[in-house]
Amino acid sequence: MYMNRKAFLKTSLLAGGALLSGGAAFPAKPAAKAVPFKMKFSPEFGIFADVAGKDVADQIRWGYDNGFRAWENTYLIRRPVEEQEKISQTIQKLGMEFGQFVGVFSFDKATFAGRDQEAREKVLADMRASVEVAKRMNTKIIHNVLGKADPNLPWDFQMANAIELLKRAADIYEPHGMVMVMESMNHKINHAGMFLHTIPQAYALAKGAGSPSVKVLFDFYHVQIQEGNIIPTLDYAWDEIAYFQIGDTPGRNEPTSGEVNFKNVLQHIYDKGYRGFVGMEHGTSKPGKEGELLTLEAYRSIDPR
Repeated sequence: MYMNRKAFLKTSLLAGGALLSGGAAFPAKPAAKAVPFKMKFSPEFGIFADVAGKDVADQIRWGYDNGFRAWENTYLIRRPVEEQEKISQTIQKLGMEFGQFVGVFSFDKATFAGRDQEAREKVLADMRASVEVAKRMNTKIIHNVLGKADPNLPWDFQMANAIELLKRAADIYEPHGMVMVMESMNHKINHAGMFLHTIPQAYALAKGAGSPSVKVLFDFYHVQIQEGNIIPTLDYAWDEIAYFQIGDTPGRNEPTSGEVNFKNVLQHIYDKGYRGFVGMEHGTSKPGKEGELLTLEAYRSIDPR
């Protein structure tokens, strides 16, 4: 997930005046509704706030008019219930789908890896609360953060602790047909000390939990920084991956702004049969409306054939 989510969303909201090369300007609104994307690209609030407006419903409607058929919102649970309902109603009225939101925010404690029973019970309580939010949003996907590593415990003990808590998570989500996804976060730039930081580790945890309700979120940004070897890695972990997120590197901006060949990797997962969510977990490399419309064009260029 993460550069610093607040930082990249704030960056997305900044207005700017830089024009694309040649001074060409894009229209703020399409002349007619665009052809839907083949891939289920799922914008985050803020990415298109300058061209669409700050209102959440306006952003969703603009996204629909420009070909998006899904949405996601990491910080959804921090929004008032009335706003969650407004988002959900707008999405459902348009026939769109809502993807992930984060139910468990654990960035400062060894929640899954450690043995602090109070912290672990808080995780379970947050999971139970996330079920109600998911129902409100008509989604089956909840993203839970696995917290910090515990430097006082051998690694295998930490893995065993995490698997035990993931099995309890499965007990919460399975009766509702919901899926908890967990994301590896890179140690090299953004999240030193987090417990889950590679796809092989996430894969082992999912296998250990042994539930259709505990799966892996594959974030291209984190994987490229931490381990690279994207296509072979996702192929090996394929049966446990339930969600993808995009962010190019360096910079964690839109695809085509960095080094990842998103056209190839997205075509690869599309050809393998993936039709799930692809979350847009990034900022924009250029400020203002021009940067946001450049981002829209970038997604058109990487949509599978």
